[in-house]
Parts: sequence; structure tokens; C-alpha cells
Amino acid sequence: MNPKRKLQIAKLKPYGVPYGIIGAPLRRLTGQGLDLVFPPQPLWPLSDNGIDSGVHFIDSPQCAVCGFPFPYDLGANVLCGNCTVKQPQFDRARAAFIYDKISRQPILSLKHGGQTHGLIVFAQQLKRAGRELFTDADRLIPVPLHPHRLRKRRFNQAALLARALSKAVDIDFDANCLERVKATSSQGGKTASARRRNMQGAFRVNAAQRENIKNKHLILIDDVLTTGATAEACAGVLKRAGAARVDVLTLARVVKDHAQDGLGIDTIL
Repeated sequence: MNPKRKLQIAKLKPYGVPYGIIGAPLRRLTGQGLDLVFPPQPLWPLSDNGIDSGVHFIDSPQCAVCGFPFPYDLGANVLCGNCTVKQPQFDRARAAFIYDKISRQPILSLKHGGQTHGLIVFAQQLKRAGRELFTDADRLIPVPLHPHRLRKRRFNQAALLARALSKAVDIDFDANCLERVKATSSQGGKTASARRRNMQGAFRVNAAQRENIKNKHLILIDDVLTTGATAEACAGVLKRAGAARVDVLTLARVVKDHAQDGLGIDTIL
């Protein structure tokens, strides 16, 4: 990436936190000191052998389009029920693990608590889950927050994830091309159709960035895929602006009727 471009992104602070160049050594020193006083804790409970206990990581077999996990191998390029009826606006979606009572705590700690000590692990899991998406990808695009919410939260967790993943896979990320222009209400508690209505008109492509995404393969980055309404709204806007392909990569995804001892089949995208 061009050094001038890096400085420009730092000045714009799309993450909502000061990632300027001058303060980096001081932040590292401060972080090291805090780690001595308050050692970072494991992201998830560990079993006796030190392996993450109870986390349902997602890998094949899964829906070829939306990445919904299947309990057994159904063959190559098989689609889930929802994608068979109507394929989403994005091309493919992948997630690292199922969103449940075990996995959600570290995500919420990042999203609402600003705890960033898990970003390296999160980037590794995103790299694993999205390995088939990176082959010809041009850019990582974090799902943006509305400026009002960004000021309140002070950072965008999707941008932090995209930044960490960018270093791990050596693909540029751009937190400026996609903008959230509608202060939507919370998606929590809404039905799938209500979520889609809530996202209508919520995003736009920065006019100055249109040439940078034209005919490009983009990967949207977010923390959790629930119904896919946000991902579809973003993908639709990017494709209408000229993007050739838009994939989605998230830390976790909700799986309806998921139980601790198995995976449900009901899709909710």
C-alpha cells in the first residue's frame, strides 16, 4: 500500500480510534505494561488439554453459497434450502464459528467492551474460514457504522477485524469506500423481512472511491452474520457501483435451532 495512502487513512480514523503513526510506539509500550498487570485471558474456556472447549468451528461441509454448515457431506457445490430457492446478493459467505453462548462473549467484549487482545486469534480464524475467498480478492471492505454510532462507540469492530486480517493475508483493506448514511435502528429482535426493510437505503459507495471498486473482487468483513440482511444490502450497493464480485466473511454466524450437541439444518438467511 502507498505510504501516503496509509497516512491518509490514519488521519481519517475510519475505525474511530487513533491509529496515527507517531503514537504507535507509546501504545505498544503502554499495552505491554498493562499485560503485565492484567494478563489477557483466554478467549474461550479451555479444557484440560488446553484446547478451546465448546466452540463450534465451521468448515466443510457447508452450503457452497452462504456457508451454512451441514451435519454431513452432501456432495460438491450443494446449496442449502434458502439458497436453492433464492440466492443472496453476495456471491459467497463464510464464517469461522457458530454464534452461541460460548462464542459470543469474546465478540461482545470486542464490540462493546473495546477489548482488542483477541484480534490476532480472530484474524487467524478469519484466514482459515475464508481461505477459498482470498485467491483473487482485491480488497477487504469492513461493514461501516453510521457516524453517530461510531462517535458513541469510538471504534468500528468490523474495521479492526479487517485491519488485522489484512496483515495476515496481505490484502489491502479500505474503510472509506462504503458509507452508512442511514442511522438504522437495532436489528435485534426483528424478523428477517423487518431486518431487510431496516437496511434499505442504509449504505452508499463514496463517489470518490467508485473507480477503486469497479470490476474488483471485494470481501465484506463483519463480526456476525445473522439473517444476512446487512451483508446483502452492502453487497447490492457495491455491485451496483461496479464491483465484479462481493463475498462475505464474518467471525461468527447464527444457526437457527442450533444445539450444543449438533448443528441445526434450518437456515435463516
